[in-house]
Amino acid sequence: MTRVRQVLHCDDEELAARRAPRTDIVAERAAGSSGKAGGADRFGAAGGPFRSYERRVEARPAGSGRWELTETTDYRLAAPGWSWVFHFPVKQAIRRRQADHRYWWAPPDRLDPRPATVLALLCTVQVIDGYLGTVLTQTLTFAADEMGHGNTAQGIVFAVVRVGVLLALVTVTLADRRGRRKLLLAAGTGSCLVTALGAASPTLWFLGGTQLVARGLATALGVLIVIMAMEEMPARSRAWAASVLVLCAGLGAGMAVWVLPVADWHQRGWRVVYLVPLLGLAGLGAVRRKLPESRRFEAGRTAAPPGTDPSGPDIREQRQPLDPDIREQRRRRLALLAAAAFFIAMFAAPASSLQNDFLKDERGFSAGEITLFTLATSTPAGIGVLVGGYLADRRGRRRVGAAGLVLGTAAAAWAFFTSGPALWLLTLASTLAGGLTVPALAVYGPELFGTHDRGRANGLVVTLGVTGSAVGLFTAGWLSDQLGGRLGPALALLAIGPLIVAGLVLVKFPETAGRELEDLNPQDHPAPAGE
Repeated sequence: MTRVRQVLHCDDEELAARRAPRTDIVAERAAGSSGKAGGADRFGAAGGPFRSYERRVEARPAGSGRWELTETTDYRLAAPGWSWVFHFPVKQAIRRRQADHRYWWAPPDRLDPRPATVLALLCTVQVIDGYLGTVLTQTLTFAADEMGHGNTAQGIVFAVVRVGVLLALVTVTLADRRGRRKLLLAAGTGSCLVTALGAASPTLWFLGGTQLVARGLATALGVLIVIMAMEEMPARSRAWAASVLVLCAGLGAGMAVWVLPVADWHQRGWRVVYLVPLLGLAGLGAVRRKLPESRRFEAGRTAAPPGTDPSGPDIREQRQPLDPDIREQRRRRLALLAAAAFFIAMFAAPASSLQNDFLKDERGFSAGEITLFTLATSTPAGIGVLVGGYLADRRGRRRVGAAGLVLGTAAAAWAFFTSGPALWLLTLASTLAGGLTVPALAVYGPELFGTHDRGRANGLVVTLGVTGSAVGLFTAGWLSDQLGGRLGPALALLAIGPLIVAGLVLVKFPETAGRELEDLNPQDHPAPAGE
C-alpha cells in the first residue's frame, strides 16, 4: 500500500476542486461525505490502474476565508511484479492533479485494473521470451569455435532452427480453439526446458536441434503475448502496450548479453547461458496463478451458437459465417502482412544474428567488448520504442512505421562497412530508428484479423517472416564466405527488402490507430466490457 498525504492551505475555489472526483490518472466516484462544511469526503476508484484506491479529504477553517486541507490517498497499483517501475511517476501524478489524462509515460487511455494487470503479467513472460529468443544469437559463434565450424555452418544452423516456426504455427492455431492462456504457459515452459537441454550439446547439430524446438515454442510464446495484450488493451493504447512489451523483450535479450562474458572464461563457458532459462520457470509459475484468459476469446466462447462445442474445429465458421467480401479482405491482409514480414526478416535476421560474428572476426572484438558494444548501442533503443509507441497511437501507424524502416535499414547496412566511432554511431542510429518501427508495425497482425482467426493468421505471418529470416541468413552466410568473410556487401543487397516494405506501408496498409478491433473486423462480436 502506498500513501500520499498532503496538507494544503487553499481558498473556497480550490477546496471545491479538491472535493470533486478526479478524472485524470484515476476516475473517482464519491464514497461518502459528511455533507458539512469542513467535513470529510471519501472517494474510491471507478476507473484506473489500481487494485485498491481511496482518497480522503478533510478541511478545517483557517480564518480569512482560507481552509487547511488534509488530503490522504492510499492505493495499490494493479501491476504485479512491475509496480516499482511506476512507483514514482504514479506518486507524482497522485500528488499533482491535472485537468486531463496526459502523462508522457502513460498510455493515451486510462487503464482499468484488468488490462493493467494482464499487461504486467505479460511483460514478465515477455522478459523470459526475450531471453529465450536471444540465446542462440549471442552464443552460436562461440559454440562454433569450440566445435570447429565456420560461417557457413552457422548460417545453416540459424536457417534450420527457423523450421521450428512450424511448431509455432501449430501452437498459435490451437490457441484459436483452446485459448490463449493455456497455450502461452505451455509454450513458455517447454521452451525454457528445451533451451536448458542445449547446455549439454555434444555437437553443433545437437544444439541446433534443441534450438529448433525451443525457438519454435518461444516464437509461439511471443505471438500469443502480443495477441493477448492487443485483445485486452483499449483502442488508443495498443501501440503503447506493444512498445512496453518490446522494451521487456529487450530487457530479456539484454540479460543474455549480461551473461555472455562467461564465454571469455573458458571455451565451454557459453553453455552457462543456456541454463539461465530454468530460473524463468519460477516466473511462469507466478504468472500462471494470476493470468486470466483473454476477455475477447472468452466473449467469443460465450457467444457460440446453442448446441455447438466452443472448442470444436468448425466453431469459427459456426459463430458467424463470413461473406465473400470479408473473406477476400482477410486474404489480402494476410498476403500483405506476410510479404512485409518476409522482406523485413530477410535483412533484419542476418543483420542481428551475424553481428557478433562480424564484430569478433572482422573487427577483432572480444566477448567483453561485444557485450559493451551491444549494451551501448542497443540500450538507448528503448527511447525509439517509447517514442514510436507514443506517435503510432497519436499520429498513426503508417508514417511512423515507414520512416523508421527507411532510416533504420539504411543506418544498419552502412554500419557493416565502417569501423571505429562510425560503427558505434551508425549502429546506435539504426536501433533508435528501428525502435520507431516496431510498435507501429507489431500491432497490425492482431488488429487486422478476427478473434477466432487471429492466432492462425499471425502464425502464418510469422512463418513467412521466419522463412525470410532463414533465406536471409543462408544468403548472408554464403555470400560472406565467398567474399572472404565480409558481411557488408551481402547485407547491402538484402537491405532492398525493407525499403520496398516501407513503400507498401505508406500505400497499402490501412490506418488502425484508435479503432476498436471489432470495427476493423466486423465478423467479431461486440467488444466485452472490461473488468
